Amino acid sequence: MIHKVGQIMVYVNDQDKAVEFWTEKMGFTKVSEEDNGQGMRWIEVSPSESAETSIILHNKEFIAKMSPELNLGTPSLMFFSENLNELHSELSNKQVTVGEMVIMPSGKVFNFSDAEGNYFAVMEKSK
Repeated sequence: MIHKVGQIMVYVNDQDKAVEFWTEKMGFTKVSEEDNGQGMRWIEVSPSESAETSIILHNKEFIAKMSPELNLGTPSLMFFSENLNELHSELSNKQVTVGEMVIMPSGKVFNFSDAEGNYFAVMEKSK
Protein backbone atom coordinates (compact mmCIF):
# COMPACT_ATOMS: atom_id res chain seq x y z
CA MET A 1 0.00 0.00 0.00
CA ILE A 2 1.15 3.58 -0.64
CA HIS A 3 1.83 5.44 2.60
CA LYS A 4 3.34 8.76 1.47
CA VAL A 5 4.36 10.86 -1.53
CA GLY A 6 8.12 10.49 -1.95
CA GLN A 7 9.13 12.60 -4.92
CA ILE A 8 7.39 14.94 -7.33
CA MET A 9 8.90 15.31 -10.77
CA VAL A 10 8.95 18.81 -12.25
CA TYR A 11 10.11 19.14 -15.84
CA VAL A 12 12.03 22.36 -16.50
CA ASN A 13 13.78 24.01 -19.44
CA ASP A 14 16.83 25.13 -17.45
CA GLN A 15 17.78 22.91 -14.52
CA ASP A 16 20.46 25.25 -13.20
CA LYS A 17 18.07 28.21 -13.06
CA ALA A 18 15.44 25.99 -11.46
CA VAL A 19 17.88 24.89 -8.75
CA GLU A 20 18.85 28.51 -8.19
CA PHE A 21 15.19 29.49 -7.81
CA TRP A 22 14.28 26.69 -5.39
CA THR A 23 17.40 27.07 -3.23
CA GLU A 24 18.08 30.82 -3.28
CA LYS A 25 14.54 32.21 -3.55
CA MET A 26 12.48 29.52 -1.82
CA GLY A 27 15.09 28.42 0.73
CA PHE A 28 15.00 24.75 -0.26
CA THR A 29 17.97 22.42 0.20
CA LYS A 30 19.71 20.69 -2.68
CA VAL A 31 19.60 17.07 -1.54
CA SER A 32 21.33 15.35 -4.44
CA GLU A 33 22.31 15.60 -8.08
CA GLU A 34 22.71 12.67 -10.43
CA ASP A 35 23.90 12.41 -14.02
CA ASN A 36 23.91 9.10 -15.86
CA GLY A 37 26.53 10.35 -18.34
CA GLN A 38 24.11 9.93 -21.25
CA GLY A 39 22.25 13.24 -20.97
CA MET A 40 19.94 12.28 -18.12
CA ARG A 41 20.52 14.64 -15.20
CA TRP A 42 18.23 15.16 -12.25
CA ILE A 43 18.47 17.32 -9.16
CA GLU A 44 16.57 16.71 -5.93
CA VAL A 45 15.50 19.68 -3.80
CA SER A 46 13.35 19.75 -0.67
CA PRO A 47 12.14 22.22 1.96
CA SER A 48 14.59 20.64 4.42
CA GLU A 49 16.87 17.63 4.61
CA SER A 50 14.34 15.87 6.84
CA ALA A 51 11.32 16.51 4.57
CA GLU A 52 9.52 13.36 3.51
CA THR A 53 8.67 14.68 0.04
CA SER A 54 11.11 16.23 -2.41
CA ILE A 55 11.03 17.72 -5.90
CA ILE A 56 13.09 16.19 -8.69
CA LEU A 57 14.02 18.71 -11.39
CA HIS A 58 14.29 16.98 -14.78
CA ASN A 59 15.34 18.37 -18.14
CA LYS A 60 12.05 18.76 -20.03
CA GLU A 61 13.60 18.48 -23.51
CA PHE A 62 15.51 15.29 -22.68
CA ILE A 63 12.48 13.62 -21.06
CA ALA A 64 10.27 14.60 -24.03
CA LYS A 65 12.66 12.81 -26.39
CA MET A 66 13.06 9.80 -24.11
CA SER A 67 9.36 9.42 -23.25
CA PRO A 68 7.20 11.41 -25.70
CA GLU A 69 4.00 9.97 -24.18
CA LEU A 70 4.55 11.69 -20.81
CA ASN A 71 2.57 14.76 -19.79
CA LEU A 72 5.32 17.28 -19.08
CA GLY A 73 3.00 19.94 -17.69
CA THR A 74 3.76 21.44 -14.29
CA PRO A 75 1.97 19.65 -11.45
CA SER A 76 -0.34 21.75 -9.30
CA LEU A 77 1.50 21.80 -5.97
CA MET A 78 0.22 23.22 -2.68
CA PHE A 79 2.89 23.99 -0.10
CA PHE A 80 2.20 24.74 3.57
CA SER A 81 3.68 27.57 5.63
CA GLU A 82 3.23 28.46 9.27
CA ASN A 83 3.62 32.19 8.59
CA LEU A 84 2.10 33.08 5.25
CA ASN A 85 2.39 36.86 5.63
CA GLU A 86 6.11 36.66 6.35
CA LEU A 87 6.70 34.26 3.44
CA HIS A 88 4.71 36.50 1.07
CA SER A 89 6.84 39.52 2.06
CA GLU A 90 10.09 37.58 1.87
CA LEU A 91 9.34 36.26 -1.64
CA SER A 92 8.24 39.71 -2.81
CA ASN A 93 11.53 41.16 -1.51
CA LYS A 94 13.43 38.47 -3.46
CA GLN A 95 11.66 39.57 -6.68
CA VAL A 96 9.55 36.39 -6.90
CA THR A 97 6.22 36.91 -8.66
CA VAL A 98 3.58 36.42 -5.96
CA GLY A 99 -0.18 36.67 -6.16
CA GLU A 100 -2.61 38.37 -3.82
CA MET A 101 -3.38 36.78 -0.48
CA VAL A 102 -6.76 35.04 -0.77
CA ILE A 103 -9.00 33.80 2.03
CA MET A 104 -10.34 30.32 1.26
CA PRO A 105 -12.61 28.17 3.42
CA SER A 106 -9.51 26.21 4.44
CA GLY A 107 -7.38 29.31 5.21
CA LYS A 108 -5.18 31.99 3.62
CA VAL A 109 -3.48 31.15 0.32
CA PHE A 110 -1.30 32.86 -2.29
CA ASN A 111 0.40 31.67 -5.44
CA PHE A 112 3.90 32.29 -6.77
CA SER A 113 5.76 31.48 -9.95
CA ASP A 114 9.20 30.12 -10.59
CA ALA A 115 11.70 31.54 -13.11
CA GLU A 116 9.93 29.71 -15.98
CA GLY A 117 6.45 31.01 -15.14
CA ASN A 118 5.18 27.82 -13.50
CA TYR A 119 2.70 28.63 -10.73
CA PHE A 120 2.48 26.98 -7.32
CA ALA A 121 0.42 27.77 -4.22
CA VAL A 122 1.14 28.16 -0.50
CA MET A 123 -1.42 27.80 2.28
CA GLU A 124 -1.04 28.81 5.89
CA LYS A 125 -1.13 25.67 8.01
CA SER A 126 0.45 24.84 11.34
CA LYS A 127 2.55 21.70 11.79
